[in-house]
Amino acid sequence: MSRVLVIDDEEKITRILKEAIAPEGYDVKTCSGAEEALPLIEKGDIDIILCDLRLGGMDGLDLLRRSREISPGTDFVMMTAYASTSTAVEAMRLGAYEYLIKPFQIDEVTLLLRRISERRELMIENLALREKISLTGGGRILGDSPAIKTVLDMIGKVAPTATPVLIQGESGTGKELVAIEIHEGSARASKPFIVINCAAVPENLLEAELFGYERGAFTGAVQKKPGQFKLADGGSLFLDEIGELPLPLQAKLLRAIENGEFLPLGGNKPVKVDVRIIAATNRDLEKLSASGGFRQDLFYRLNVFPIRISPLRERKEDILPIAQAFLAGRVASGEISGEISGDIVEMLKGYSWPGNVRELRNVLERAVILSGGGPIEREYIMIPGEEPDTGGNGLSALVGRKSLEEIERSLIELALEKAGGNKSRAAGLLGITRRTLYSRMEKYGLGKGGDQ
Repeated sequence: MSRVLVIDDEEKITRILKEAIAPEGYDVKTCSGAEEALPLIEKGDIDIILCDLRLGGMDGLDLLRRSREISPGTDFVMMTAYASTSTAVEAMRLGAYEYLIKPFQIDEVTLLLRRISERRELMIENLALREKISLTGGGRILGDSPAIKTVLDMIGKVAPTATPVLIQGESGTGKELVAIEIHEGSARASKPFIVINCAAVPENLLEAELFGYERGAFTGAVQKKPGQFKLADGGSLFLDEIGELPLPLQAKLLRAIENGEFLPLGGNKPVKVDVRIIAATNRDLEKLSASGGFRQDLFYRLNVFPIRISPLRERKEDILPIAQAFLAGRVASGEISGEISGDIVEMLKGYSWPGNVRELRNVLERAVILSGGGPIEREYIMIPGEEPDTGGNGLSALVGRKSLEEIERSLIELALEKAGGNKSRAAGLLGITRRTLYSRMEKYGLGKGGDQ
């Protein structure tokens, strides 16, 4: 929920805007002047500012200058009934996101706020995607195997180009990390990196998600909405699980890639975009296209520069550097003590890792939680076919000092903390279903069991 500050010396304007904006899901504050607004901006509590140009005392342009100094991440929209080209140019030069001329329609304001909020969400998502690189412990794509060195070499060669890339590999091998590396190694690195999972969006919504829609395009389309193609303009669009894209949409995607333009749902004017396409799949697209399950022309268009990531079982020499890098950050933050031992490494190398790097990460993260701040013990490595060690000073040392319920509650609390409150991720760390986690949380009074 974006936090909006409305600044206008006319109480009627601030009241009308607040009454119109708040029901849209925004947290709205109002001020009558710049001096009153500055403390709120300095606290960093504001995401978007709607400010009148003419205020008593400090005017809107002066406040814009101060806002850019003390809170550069806050988006600023100037409002005025006294339009002039020079003022508009100055406001935009100083960093205003938009310039609204009074009188304006309330729908115009809500649409603008939605656009700004979506942009802010994309920025947050991009930061989150960069953090996903911590999959290998704060580095990027790690490994000593010839297979990974080949992947890194191919990334280095293709990243500076605008060539479409098709990344192939089993689930959990790190296809999204490769896509991020390609984007960040290109001239588009400062532009959006948009991800859409073609298998995760219902088929009847996928076209609107990709290409957007005009107001009135279908029942419920009360406002125009840009699609992911438009949001990725100037940057990269990562189409994950491209093999699941429905055939009718494949033709439209092909045209969008070849012509750099598309028609939003309900639209009659093509939208031009400059987007680099990076696609990924865990399926054999060549075989799928040969059998009619995927358009051959789209396959050839995507497969200009293929990159294949080998499964972890074929490059076991990468397990140690991945594990070491992952745990190094945990040691530095004090979450665990000591490095991973040789016998644990051999145990990890003896497993086939059907879930690949993602499974390795989950096993290690679960071990960090079970360690309770101590060293990683063999008994904390929970993989199929391995019996937990009943000796030593790990979990067995807790028996007699804490009840089973106390241990279980502590583990759930640690998992929730590690997952940042995300219950689905916490359940994955603990190796239980979300439903089981919800019932345990209710049992121990750990908050509501709603999905997050």
